[in-house]
Amino acid sequence: MSMPTPGRPGSNSPLRLEFPQSLAVYDDYAQAQRTVDYLSDEHFPVENCMIVGTDLKRIERITGRLTTGRVALAGAASGAWFGLFIGVIFSLFTDENVLATILSTVLFGALFFLIWSLLGYAMTRGQRDFQSVTQVVATRYEVLVEHKVAAQARELLAKLPGALPDPFA
Repeated sequence: MSMPTPGRPGSNSPLRLEFPQSLAVYDDYAQAQRTVDYLSDEHFPVENCMIVGTDLKRIERITGRLTTGRVALAGAASGAWFGLFIGVIFSLFTDENVLATILSTVLFGALFFLIWSLLGYAMTRGQRDFQSVTQVVATRYEVLVEHKVAAQARELLAKLPGALPDPFA
């Protein structure tokens, strides 16, 4: 007896529909979410729906210049937090001076992380002297529904103002 393959009929994958059909295509996620929310409000079996983001792109927002001082400060701050965490844990299991235990782990953590972050920064040799935040976003969002309820979904969606179903579905 063979096991079902993901994406094929009989699959138990929660991210798959057996025979999906396109209900509508939107330029932003909020519109796709609004469509599924509307269907849910109308007591449509939304477990037969899926929102699929397509045409992915990576966006990188530069947040600042990376300098040796910033790297050192960020490393020391991260190490201090980590040292505080370790110090609190150690203080639960020791009869020694709690304050001395916590302060020493904070200092050792800050020093270790400071050295480690500066070493890592030096190894990049200035190839990436900036900080950034990245995000992967879709440029289109398609609402798919299981074929057996597609007609019902289209009828309900036709009643939602401003959310006409995809005429090519």
